[in-house]
Amino acid sequence: MSDEPVALFERRFGIDDRSLEAAIGTALEREVDYADLFFEASTQDSVVLEEGIVKSGDRHLVQGVGVRALAGERQGYAHSDDVTVESLNLAATTARAICEQPGGAGGVAVRATDRDRDLYPIAEAPTDVPVAAKIDALSNIDAYARSHDTRVVQVMASLVSQHRHVMIASSEGGLVADVQPLVRMNVQVIAETPEGRREVGFQGAGGRFAWGTLLEGDAWKPVVDEAVRLALVNLEAVPCPAGTMDVVLAPGWPGILLHEAVGHGLEGDFNRKKTSAFAGRVGERVAAPGVTVVDDGTLEKRRGSLNVDDEGTRTERTVLIEDGILRGYMQDKLNARLMGVEPTGNGRRESYAHLPLPRMTNTFMLAGEDDPDEILRSVDDGLYAVGFGGGQVDITSGKFVFSASEAYKIEGGRVTSPVKGASLVGNGPDVLTRVRRIGHDLELDPGVGTCGKEGQGVPVGVGQPTLRIDAITVGGTE
Repeated sequence: MSDEPVALFERRFGIDDRSLEAAIGTALEREVDYADLFFEASTQDSVVLEEGIVKSGDRHLVQGVGVRALAGERQGYAHSDDVTVESLNLAATTARAICEQPGGAGGVAVRATDRDRDLYPIAEAPTDVPVAAKIDALSNIDAYARSHDTRVVQVMASLVSQHRHVMIASSEGGLVADVQPLVRMNVQVIAETPEGRREVGFQGAGGRFAWGTLLEGDAWKPVVDEAVRLALVNLEAVPCPAGTMDVVLAPGWPGILLHEAVGHGLEGDFNRKKTSAFAGRVGERVAAPGVTVVDDGTLEKRRGSLNVDDEGTRTERTVLIEDGILRGYMQDKLNARLMGVEPTGNGRRESYAHLPLPRMTNTFMLAGEDDPDEILRSVDDGLYAVGFGGGQVDITSGKFVFSASEAYKIEGGRVTSPVKGASLVGNGPDVLTRVRRIGHDLELDPGVGTCGKEGQGVPVGVGQPTLRIDAITVGGTE
């Protein structure tokens, strides 16, 4: 394990092994099952271009410590943005007091754990790239987008960076640390017809790598090309018909439907509390044959990947559904302990000020054997959904509504007119049973996903191959 984060917290804040052991000992002074400390020191910045000029930019530091104590199902949590030995011990006392019950004193010796992998090695922190270089990149994006077509009337773009140091110590004796880079480029284009109709196209890209991956050479141009293409396609879109129809989902980003409609229902807390539609169904068929869904936090440089989760557990590749059979759930330490299973490396939190929750990392459906073109030709009258915008899901029932940002009619096995105003309405568990064809073209999203849960946002990845799903309710504007 690189000692850079450990050394950073000791150098900057005076937090050494003795301080960690004392704080955990304080949290364990009563009958507490488990305690952990989460330290964070992050630098974040963003630069935003609009109307041809850089209109805003910011750079800020996030630093603090959170202390958690667990007793049964009770959690005590306290945090401070003042990272000192004194504030650490006060937070430990407070967390213990929330969930304590009479008992004996406890203690633990904290020992660093070697890290045997680094999923996102970088030579330069993304927040160290000079602002002038980022401004030049945004100016190039603006000029390039406008050069595509005279109908492009507005370009908005942003570059967002984060360089995060974390350190986690627990009453199990472990001390782990990680340095986590994260970058994201966003490009939004507005196109206008001579008659004054305006439409928007958006594309982004990102991951856990240095800015050179996106900004050097022409690597950024495909992102701009796609944003312009979507805006121009939407100018030609006709109202979407409504009704029950067969739907083909494109590979990649449409996996966000899987993430929302199914993924959240496979998180440990909802299943322990039996509020998920999948609760108590391990070993049962919950999807059509051929449907295999995994959550994999071990993919190199992906937005949702982590060397260790925010509880210090090594991330894994977890099979959730295998050939249509439910195999398990995504677990953090609390819910895994209460359910009598092992954690899966899915304990995640937005920052030191938040409790960890079981959350997805990179969640996707594995490829099948069907030819994507043949899947499209198999649909006589339906909808081809290429991209999605917002959506809503009810975890208990599995019901969802998703709006499509790019969709087309399928007529006689051919993709024809682009449509606007399309939305998909259904039930997550039911939709999985309606999968009829699975393409061999698995793709992951371009690195733009952020998942919200209980007011916390964390970076995630999604993906899937081309899918044919029969008899989905499509809401339209025709």
